[in-house]
Amino acid sequence: MNRNAEEIYAAIAGDPIVSPHGHCDPAWFAENARFKDPTDLILIPDHYLFRMLYSQGVALEDLGIGGSDHDPRAVFRMFADHWHLFLGTPSHAWLSYMFETTFGISAPFSTDTAEEIYDAIDAKLGQPDYLPHALFERFNIEVLATTDGATDDLAAHQAIRDSSWTGRVIPTFRPDAVLDPRDARFAVELDRLGAMTGRDVGGFDGYVQAIRDRRAAFKALGATATDHAIEVLTTDPLDRAEAGAIFARARSGDISDAEAQRFYGHMLTLMAEMSVDDGLVMQLHVGSRRNTNHQIMERFGRDMGADIPVATDWVRGLDGLLNRVGNTPGFSLIAFTLDETTYARELAPMAGHWPCLKIGPPWWFHDSEAGIARYFDQVVETAGYWNLAGFNDDTRAFMSIPARHDVWRRGVAHHLGEQVTRGAFGIEDAHVVARALSTGLARDVYRLGKA
Repeated sequence: MNRNAEEIYAAIAGDPIVSPHGHCDPAWFAENARFKDPTDLILIPDHYLFRMLYSQGVALEDLGIGGSDHDPRAVFRMFADHWHLFLGTPSHAWLSYMFETTFGISAPFSTDTAEEIYDAIDAKLGQPDYLPHALFERFNIEVLATTDGATDDLAAHQAIRDSSWTGRVIPTFRPDAVLDPRDARFAVELDRLGAMTGRDVGGFDGYVQAIRDRRAAFKALGATATDHAIEVLTTDPLDRAEAGAIFARARSGDISDAEAQRFYGHMLTLMAEMSVDDGLVMQLHVGSRRNTNHQIMERFGRDMGADIPVATDWVRGLDGLLNRVGNTPGFSLIAFTLDETTYARELAPMAGHWPCLKIGPPWWFHDSEAGIARYFDQVVETAGYWNLAGFNDDTRAFMSIPARHDVWRRGVAHHLGEQVTRGAFGIEDAHVVARALSTGLARDVYRLGKA
């Protein structure tokens, strides 16, 4: 960092963590129980880690993935044996930060130190200072949003709400399994949706009302956002009769892929209209082909590290939705892409025009030091800073949250330091932008309120 960057980083390094999108388990905070063991805490939930190990021939069964029988100490040793695989990756930086800063371990992680480090972490997990509530507070987390399916009973969130603990953990409405007829869970989830809401989801109107009911239930427990993932973006609305006819075929299982895609695109536009009504911010994650390793999908299920980025057409893909509600005051849409080629060509010009649209931070394969630099380089000149959505860590790995936000803040400081050095604007403006990118934009865009 240059001197300006160092000054900017020092000013934001200790800011509270605003985590408006992620995948931590709310039960951790409802129960406040000891984390099981170092392997279960660090490796098992983090597909960034086990996908790399799998790529080098380590069987997922040997890592205890998917509930496989395993010795957590032996798995941790295996992880240490392969630590060199992560050189150059953000995972190496995140875990190094976690070992040193969170657990106070100065020894380098290696085959020789694996047992020592496992024991040190395991001992600390038994201390009150390492229970979920204490870590949440030590990490200086202002708010943490989880991601929850439409039919989740939200019992953990209700338990948090009913407890005396003051930490703010809120749900996010993720209804893909009841919107996408191609989702293997679609039929079962629709039945659950009907049972939970008491609505007749055999017809399209009852189905839509049941979704509204669940959105209201999430909002009552503090949700401020919805979240949707789609591989090929389309949002052309259908007329009511056609939507109802396709829904009937989806319920019976007699639906083509093309019809399913059209229906899902229609439902995304309907979700946007519901956001106009209830104020929930809409998140759209686009451009990941899910579960590409069919053998792994069959043996272990979803989200096992085989999701791969694909090209995205944002301009045509969002045309139907934006021309339906994109000019409506109060509607807010955050766009996340895995196709970096769209930053400068599509998303920055779009966010620089449409009042509803904000660009989400680098996501998944790109939330790294280099990915953050590429992001700022491609979006700022056209979209500016206030059409961005700040940062979110988007992680299942709770212990990596401080490290991920630190990497972002260093990236912010480096970018703004260079802007000041080349005379784009002064250091005072840089401090204002840095504070916005660190916390302010995430609070505002996700409607989380002030600290």
